Amino acid sequence: MRFQAAPALGLLLPALVFLPLVALLPGAVHGGGWPLIAAFGMAALQPSFTPALVANALHGIAITLAIALWSWLLSMAIGLIAAVFSSPTVTTALWGCRWPAHWLRRLLAIPRSLHELLWGLILLQLIGLHPAVAVLAIAIPYGALVARVLSDQLESLDQKPFQALQAAGVAAPAALFSALGPSLLPGLVSYGGYRFECALRSATLLGVFGLGGIGADLRLSLQSLQFNEAWTSLWALALVMFSMEQLIALWRARCVQGRHLLILLGCLLILLFPAANLLDLQWQVLLNPWRLLPADQLFQLQGWWQPWPQLIGSTVLLTITAALAAFAATPLLLLLICPWPWLQLLLRAFGLFARLMPPPLTALLLLFVLKPGLLPAVIALAFHNAGILGRLFLEGLESQDPRPEQALWAAGVPRRRALLMARFNGLATSYMAYGAYRADVILRETVVVGLVGVGGLGAVLLEALSSFAWAELLPVLVVYALLTLLGEELADRYRRSLLFNHTQLGGVSTPQLELLPRGVPGPA
Repeated sequence: MRFQAAPALGLLLPALVFLPLVALLPGAVHGGGWPLIAAFGMAALQPSFTPALVANALHGIAITLAIALWSWLLSMAIGLIAAVFSSPTVTTALWGCRWPAHWLRRLLAIPRSLHELLWGLILLQLIGLHPAVAVLAIAIPYGALVARVLSDQLESLDQKPFQALQAAGVAAPAALFSALGPSLLPGLVSYGGYRFECALRSATLLGVFGLGGIGADLRLSLQSLQFNEAWTSLWALALVMFSMEQLIALWRARCVQGRHLLILLGCLLILLFPAANLLDLQWQVLLNPWRLLPADQLFQLQGWWQPWPQLIGSTVLLTITAALAAFAATPLLLLLICPWPWLQLLLRAFGLFARLMPPPLTALLLLFVLKPGLLPAVIALAFHNAGILGRLFLEGLESQDPRPEQALWAAGVPRRRALLMARFNGLATSYMAYGAYRADVILRETVVVGLVGVGGLGAVLLEALSSFAWAELLPVLVVYALLTLLGEELADRYRRSLLFNHTQLGGVSTPQLELLPRGVPGPA
């Protein structure tokens, strides 16, 4: 039997990045904090159940969920409206021209290019410390991203029903709604669930930087070495995140029908009121005079004199290394443990912990045993994103037909080789396509690990915002945004070429893994 594993090798070759990382490890370890790491691990079995602490953790979870809910609904509303008017099909039908859609798509790239943490810190300077800051910080970039995805979805739909209604004399708005709306709904529902999971993680991350919620409690507990208290919050967050993932999976599976969707949306709208009360949202604060950044300092020419090659190089190196490690982690571990299926439960639990642990907190833990620099930043980003990629990969494996693998076992093929041939090969192209998208996300996330001294654009941005160095802020923001947009374009082209070549060769893509922007996203 010939061993055809070329696509599967694409999943495993990125694992070579672990070789230089392991080689760097001895020089990066300082060894003084191993007892603290051990204490953190043991505290997982002994979380604090002090009533006041449990009540505080539940309150933090409620704040995080309220921020996620409001930011998610705002982003979906903004994204849906912007998607309609950034679709060339829609603008051509309404006004007979395509240029408004093209210009709007270019404008939406600006808010999309900045990470929600940067939006939060910028809005904090403009508005002050207010719950609306966290909500808007997530809603602005997410709304732009939703607009891009749904606009591409609109363009990929079959236009024949719309053209037939137009030919029959139906008004353009009614024809668009009747012909394209029902076809767009499944993608909107599936992608909406995906974005809520992302909003929950983003709300936790913003809390780490002082914008409220469970993230603030986690950071304070870790900084004060109160690991038992930290695990109280982590276990509560894990329970909420696991429950939300299951509910969202159920939503994707069953709530595409209009009646179910209306009931669900009605429940969410009802929850908005207690969520707003919990956050003490006062939207009128946005109408107050904003504290505008000083223009005379913001546009100083000396701010443009930065070591750009070094800053950009550090950011790109961090992105590529973390993306390769995150991409290869789950396929490699799964291949190693496949003779012992029960270990998959441990792998799933580890993945859940990776998803709920914000990268800055992971980096903070790593600094107990590693020197500041590239390595803790790479591990923190790779660990978090490996949890996200791993869940998607495992669910993709489960969706495959098990009979080819069972036939290979019956023919005497070893388990690892059968896994490569029967399952990894089928998922390879789609998983690599999603990995390209995730690399683009990691590029934006490099800003959140600036605290570990890795350098790069993210560290300079955080330092400029925290020290009010306005002269440095605008140039670094512009370069960072251009770099993220370039990364998005390159990742997009690579992903599309992968899926196009796979289709040309007669391959079948797994629906759970066909992601942005042409496919409907699977779980985050």
